[in-house]
Amino acid sequence: MQFKDYYEVLGVKPEASQAEIKSAYRKLARKYHPDVSKEKGAEDKFKAVNEAYEALKDPQKRQAYDKLRARGYRPGDEFQPPPDFGDGFEFDLSGMHGHGDFSDFFESLFGRHGVHPGRRSGPRRGQDVRAQVEIDLDTAFRGSVQRLAIGERTIDVKIPPGIQPGRTIRLAGQGRPGLHGGPAGDLLLEVAIRPHPRFQLDGRDLVLRLPVAPWEAALGAAVTVPTLAGDVELRIPAGSDTGRKLRLKGRGLPGEPPGDQYVVLDVHAPPAATEAQRELYERMASEFAFRRW
Repeated sequence: MQFKDYYEVLGVKPEASQAEIKSAYRKLARKYHPDVSKEKGAEDKFKAVNEAYEALKDPQKRQAYDKLRARGYRPGDEFQPPPDFGDGFEFDLSGMHGHGDFSDFFESLFGRHGVHPGRRSGPRRGQDVRAQVEIDLDTAFRGSVQRLAIGERTIDVKIPPGIQPGRTIRLAGQGRPGLHGGPAGDLLLEVAIRPHPRFQLDGRDLVLRLPVAPWEAALGAAVTVPTLAGDVELRIPAGSDTGRKLRLKGRGLPGEPPGDQYVVLDVHAPPAATEAQRELYERMASEFAFRRW
């Protein structure tokens, strides 16, 4: 179940007055009413607007919702109402029009047919638990099964190949236990990827800075470069300079489509360690015209 931001649905600020909320609702209800609107998805938008207004028009329901929203939930976040939600509030929804069309999110907060969620006697699903799992870039590329300590227990977590930072792995039934015989919640693991000594991650693409010698940049060369799948040969075009970006197609993180690997050239001049090397640099200085700007 996903969290809904009812203020966002109505297009008003959280500090909006009741009059502003009512005005926004009327405007949107007229716009998306199925008998009037020809817009695609109008009926679903009309239901969403109705639900948002039902949650915010009553000061008690709005106050309870605001307390929940202040905990940092964002639209689309996985959500289960906390056990203490709604304490001290009684909501009578029996007179609502079209209450059967409200989402599971709404009914989990305010109940249906006048039933308060905190007073349900039947089985209740346990809360979801959020945690973070940190992996290295090679694991993100290849995937693996990792054994993690969560609280006082150890669980095996399957890391799919190509997973990106910020994505969530759901482990069904590994959250809080349910109440009155209800099912356990889920464990939601947010993926973080440790920095790599060579590669930088940009979405599914990888970026590698490659040191090249001046003669390789000037004359062109075939060089060996690392990728997460193993070394490959890369052709450096003649006349290259620092900052030139070369692409190795499909060598980024797996996916549909897979990412690419970009090799950024970084021209380095080796130091003159001997007299012969110094003389060579002096000949180059006399032979080449060099423009600084």
